[in-house]
Amino acid sequence: MKRELSVASLTVLHAVGSGTTHGFDVIEATGLPAGTVYPALSRMERDGLLTSSWEDVAEARAGKRPPRRYYRITARGVTTLNDALARVHALKPIRRARASSSR
Repeated sequence: MKRELSVASLTVLHAVGSGTTHGFDVIEATGLPAGTVYPALSRMERDGLLTSSWEDVAEARAGKRPPRRYYRITARGVTTLNDALARVHALKPIRRARASSSR
């Protein structure tokens, strides 16, 4: 059974699909906490929506930091993202409910 994306996962997938590739950058782009972003990235990689690769160690050392993990959206991820966005865009605003009169 196909699972629906949560709003947080949709936001993370959209960020990666839009070109944000590093975890810290996804956090910054989405405004979501690390405790939400990293588990979402792991789940989406497990589900085939994303792939990841580690930065070259020599490059990281030259930058005096640990290696970074970079994420990319897969073809399946693009399809899932676009399907989810279509469902969200199909939602229509509701009008303010009228106050019911008591009789």
